[in-house]
Amino acid sequence: MKITHKDTVLAESDKTVVVENNHYFPREDVKMEHFVKSDTQYTCPWKGAATYYSVKYGDKIIEDAAWSYEEPKDKAKHIAGHVAFDKKLV
Repeated sequence: MKITHKDTVLAESDKTVVVENNHYFPREDVKMEHFVKSDTQYTCPWKGAATYYSVKYGDKIIEDAAWSYEEPKDKAKHIAGHVAFDKKLV
């Protein structure tokens, strides 16, 4: 699975985990230098508090293009350290 934007590879992995039709990429396969942490907050009832990231390229930003669960609840421990992307980028 590969995520690109404007000819830039944002993530590439053959070890994604699928949860609710979203591919979660291991963080080591995500080029985090293209991301800035967002102020957006959301808490999933079964996964926990999400951390959102915006994609930054040049002077442009795609708000809340990715998210992760830094400290997921027990049922979602398997996606700790993974990043999912807005379906517009997938």
